[in-house]
Amino acid sequence: MTEPALEIRGLKKSFPRFQLGPLDLTVPRGSIYGLIGPNAAGKTTTIDLILRMGREDAGTIQVFGMDHRTQEVAVKSRIGYVSPDMNYNAWRKVGRLIGFIRKFYPDWDDAYCDDLLARLGIDKGEKIASMSFGTKVKLGLVIALSHKPGLLLLDEPTIGVDAVSKQEIFAELLAAVQDEDRTVLISSHGLADIERFADHIGIIHQGKMLIEGLTNDIVDRYRMVDFIYSNGTRPPLRDGFFVQEHSENRWRGLLDTNENTPELLAKLGATDVSLSPVTLEELFVAMVKER
Repeated sequence: MTEPALEIRGLKKSFPRFQLGPLDLTVPRGSIYGLIGPNAAGKTTTIDLILRMGREDAGTIQVFGMDHRTQEVAVKSRIGYVSPDMNYNAWRKVGRLIGFIRKFYPDWDDAYCDDLLARLGIDKGEKIASMSFGTKVKLGLVIALSHKPGLLLLDEPTIGVDAVSKQEIFAELLAAVQDEDRTVLISSHGLADIERFADHIGIIHQGKMLIEGLTNDIVDRYRMVDFIYSNGTRPPLRDGFFVQEHSENRWRGLLDTNENTPELLAKLGATDVSLSPVTLEELFVAMVKER
C-alpha cells in the first residue's frame, strides 16, 4: 500500500482560547484534499504546524513518510506553500523575486516557471506592488509550483479572488496533479469549488475532525430528510441524525444513511418521510450547526 503524502496522528496544540486536536488527518498521494471548516476551526494552525511555524504539544506529522521535525529540511524541500498573506513587495519586480527564490531549490524548473507565468498572464518585469490581489495570489502559485513540490499546501488561496482568477488557479492545480505525481491540500471557504475539484475532504470544527474521506462517498452518504412529527415534542436525537429546523409539526434534518434509515424514523413516530440529496455546503452547515 502506497504511503500517504501527509499523515497526521494525535496532533494537539493548546492556545489560551482554543484547543486543536487530538487531530488525525490523512491525505492520499495524488489527491486534491479539501480541508474545510468555519473560521477559527484550526485549519491554518494545522498548516502552520506542518511547516513548523509553531510547535505542537503532542502528535506526529509525516510527509511522504518523513518526520516533519527530525527531517525538517527534507520535508520542506518537498512542500510548496501558498497563502494570500504572503508579501513579495520587497523584491519590487517579479523577475527579481524569482531570481532570489530559485536559488534555494535545486529542482527549480525555469521552463516550467516561464510557462506558468505566461499562462497566468504575469510578466517578469511587472511591479509586484501594483499587481491586483488575485494576480499576487497567482504569482504565489507560480513560486510554489516551479520547484515541482510533491505536496502543495494552499491556505485560503482564493479568498478575495475574482471568478476568472479563481478558475485559472484551479485549472493549474488540476494540471499539476494530473501531469505530475503531486498532491494538493487546500484550506478554503469556497465549498462549491471544493466539491467540484477536491476528490477527498476533511471537515474540521473546533479543532476536531468531524469526518474525512472521498468527497463523493461522504456527500452521497447523507440525505436531507423532511417529515412530520406530531406528538408535540422534539424528535429523539440519535447518532447520525441532525435536526435542522421545524415549523409546527413539520421537521427537517440531516440523515447519515450509514447509521439510520427512513424506516427507523418511522419507528420513532415520523410520518410523511421524504429524502433528498445534499450538497457539500448543506452537509457542512448541518454538521457544524448541530455542534
